[in-house]
Amino acid sequence: MAVGYGAFFIVLSAIWGCLFYLSKGRYKKLTGLKMDGLRLQKAAPPMLFMLETLKVVRRFPMVVFKLGRLLRRLHGERIGGELVTLFLAEIFSYMYLLLMAGCLLSLLMEGDPSGIVIGCILSILLPIGLIGDLRGKVRQREQEIIIELPELLNKIMLLVGAGETVQQAFKHCLSHRKDISHPLYQELAKMMAECEGGYSFGQALEGFSRRCGIQEVASFSTAVMLNYRRGGSDFTLALRELSRSLWEKRKSVSRTRGEQASSKLLLPMLLLFIVVLVLVGTPAFMIMSF
Repeated sequence: MAVGYGAFFIVLSAIWGCLFYLSKGRYKKLTGLKMDGLRLQKAAPPMLFMLETLKVVRRFPMVVFKLGRLLRRLHGERIGGELVTLFLAEIFSYMYLLLMAGCLLSLLMEGDPSGIVIGCILSILLPIGLIGDLRGKVRQREQEIIIELPELLNKIMLLVGAGETVQQAFKHCLSHRKDISHPLYQELAKMMAECEGGYSFGQALEGFSRRCGIQEVASFSTAVMLNYRRGGSDFTLALRELSRSLWEKRKSVSRTRGEQASSKLLLPMLLLFIVVLVLVGTPAFMIMSF
């Protein structure tokens, strides 16, 4: 039995080696693209070759479309099909390597099939976990934008009420932000760069709304576009109702995050309770046994 697992491992290794040889130097441009979260990017060429040969992208357009939509919401609208293919190659690389690891584990366990079973289970669960993690990052990004958006709107209202133009108010908010790693201010920086690059304020604001991909940002952008020519008190009065609704949405998101944090603490608290129960109860049972 161990010989069979060893032979299977050798076959899988040979296939990987052949694919790597066939794809050598073919995907340099693709593997050179930057994308957060990819750890097997340098080992992607064999799976990229397999995806291209099997025409996976063409045969499963719905899966590729949904995955691309998640990646665009997280990394920006300009993300191309190349990065979607790269993410798929990452998933298949994990699956293939875990299957090889399962064969090797069974070989080391002298033919015990539990190793290959564990490898197969992990090769199925890990892609599900990667896609779930991607969805979680998208959800977290949206929540961070919703939490920060009322603050931005209030600052703009105050600056416009003090005599600034709407475009100057946006620029002022961005220039006085020390940390622009926040997703809302990253998109705002892109918007101001577009304004300086020749786009009209309306076009830049529309692109800002599209990149954020959130209903609240779309409402904010629409309200600003409809009222930004007024300026002064008229502008602030028009956006005051929107500010109130955004603060309510922020409270709702904060409450949801608090509930999620409480549920995450439930398992550690339960484990801690069991440990304390064992530490306290074991001496009592030992005394009773004597």
